[in-house]
Amino acid sequence: MRPIRASEIGSYLYCRRAWWYHLKGVEPENQSELVAGTQLHQTHGRSILAAGLLRTLGLILFLASLVILVAYCTAKLI
Repeated sequence: MRPIRASEIGSYLYCRRAWWYHLKGVEPENQSELVAGTQLHQTHGRSILAAGLLRTLGLILFLASLVILVAYCTAKLI
């Protein structure tokens, strides 16, 4: 008896027929669509990563400008 993996459970819950086909070794006929979907997800993932990095950079620049503003205002008071 072989162990059941978590990914198999997810696949079964998503589509029982696809899980059964995979278990029997039947390859999907829509390979080009699957490849296109994988590429789309990779492109989207890179976009999300870039957006996160830009947000972090914006926050760092905002905090740096805030520190400079406080230093400037403090210097004017002295």
